[in-house]
Amino acid sequence: MKAPAHSPSPTWVPVIMGLLFVIGSAIIFSNYLSWLPGSPDTLWLFVGLGAILGGIITATNYH
Repeated sequence: MKAPAHSPSPTWVPVIMGLLFVIGSAIIFSNYLSWLPGSPDTLWLFVGLGAILGGIITATNYH
């Protein structure tokens, strides 16, 4: 039996994916330049990595 075809993802999906990648990278970059309050701090690193992970999860659902 053939699996049902997925409809194309809405336009906002790749936009959110790209924003999460950029925001996560910017947070990590800013953490090491001490531009964030209390940085460098491991918490900011995990926030940035979480945003990048959100972008990866969004990318796996993109059709």
